[in-house]
Amino acid sequence: MARNPTLRRCEALLAGLEPDFTFEPPPPVPETEYADRVRRVRHEAAQAGLDAVVLHTDIAAFYHASNSYLRYLCDWIKEGVLVVATDASRAPVLLSFFSTSVLMPPPGEAVGVDDIRQTGQWGRETYDRPGDVNGKLAVATRGILEELGADRGRIGLIGDALSDRFFAALGEEAVGAAFQRAGAIIDRMQRVRTTSEQAQFRAAAQLVDLGLQAAFHVIRPGVSDFEIYAAFTFAQMARGGEAGDGCQIGIGPHGPHVSKPYGRIVRAGDLVGLYASNVPYRGYWAQAARMVAVGEIARECETLIEVCLEAHRRGLAACAAGVLVRDVNNAAFSALVERGMIDSPEARAMPWAFAPGADGSPLPVPVRTIPDRDLEGQGRALRHLYPAVRGPIDGPRFGHGITMPDMPGYSVISSNLDRLETGQALVLHAQWVEPGRAGCNIGGSVLITDDGIEDLNCHTPIAPHRVPA
Repeated sequence: MARNPTLRRCEALLAGLEPDFTFEPPPPVPETEYADRVRRVRHEAAQAGLDAVVLHTDIAAFYHASNSYLRYLCDWIKEGVLVVATDASRAPVLLSFFSTSVLMPPPGEAVGVDDIRQTGQWGRETYDRPGDVNGKLAVATRGILEELGADRGRIGLIGDALSDRFFAALGEEAVGAAFQRAGAIIDRMQRVRTTSEQAQFRAAAQLVDLGLQAAFHVIRPGVSDFEIYAAFTFAQMARGGEAGDGCQIGIGPHGPHVSKPYGRIVRAGDLVGLYASNVPYRGYWAQAARMVAVGEIARECETLIEVCLEAHRRGLAACAAGVLVRDVNNAAFSALVERGMIDSPEARAMPWAFAPGADGSPLPVPVRTIPDRDLEGQGRALRHLYPAVRGPIDGPRFGHGITMPDMPGYSVISSNLDRLETGQALVLHAQWVEPGRAGCNIGGSVLITDDGIEDLNCHTPIAPHRVPA
């Protein structure tokens, strides 16, 4: 059978790719560190007057855990309910295998948990029995609370929006218990990272750089965004990246109006935006953004890139342990103030590309036909100018914390009066869009160290990668 010429082309694009550094995977977070996390949760729960903590995570979309609380506490990446008694003499209990997205076996054991119980699906559709999965799960959880002597005590609940139905069912079952949300116990543990956690962030950032180098290798006139996406994804996932859905690509003469790939072809004069918004490694993710100029690009784009490069340099120079987060943000945006692009670095006074109206009401997206021959060739067309407002893409801020998927973070923004601490991991990116005219998004992940910062994306230069047309 003849081979598909499209597949041959994709493989040929990656021929000769040699990253300029070797990825060396760090060891996983040690089991002793997970035990310490459980100890800290128990300590805070006891101080809050709780008798037990119930953590819940479900499956979202295809095989993704809906939150990372369970993985953070025992490295279980599937769905599950973990019951941890405040009494350290009572071992934690894990209920799992209750979604239809069952992976057998799960990648790795639940660290520090010996009592794992399989609850299974329930209901007419999957089991031909009357009942409900959440109801059965709540009954099982109540039984564990009874075993731990906590069924009439105070119970802390940790989960996300997908946990609400289960928590409601648990409240109806365990009528003698009092419940309160307790996610802040683990949230507070996300700010400063241990040495072993820092190694995971460093690895995730290196995978981002490997993906970017692969993208640089294949970008040239005639290549599609599908092929760029495939190259990025292959390079990072072949070395341990846990997901391939965190990269966004924007191709056009005006810069990164980024999106998922849809068949756009690279042409001379295009500015390609590569926004690796998350590449996870062992549950920890990193982020970076780079620009690729294909031949000679618009002068307005070159000017904006220069401004963003200066903003990024100023922001990085301001980073140090003990510095106000606000001061880092304002140092970066001072480059835009000096150019007259904004009047102030204060978030409330700054435009934002995807902002609503001044009073929070919806802002109409301008109706305007945007030529796009590749989309039009598919029978579709762009009839609106995105975004509706000039300004930074990711809100009026210079960056944000990086952590585990769906864990709460913090913003590098004018209103943040916290001080940076050694061990914090964050992403700093200078970004701006003039709709339909120019755009730029550059930045990467950093660690705050005792003597400044560590650039985790040091293997790909921050300046635009330039490809001859």
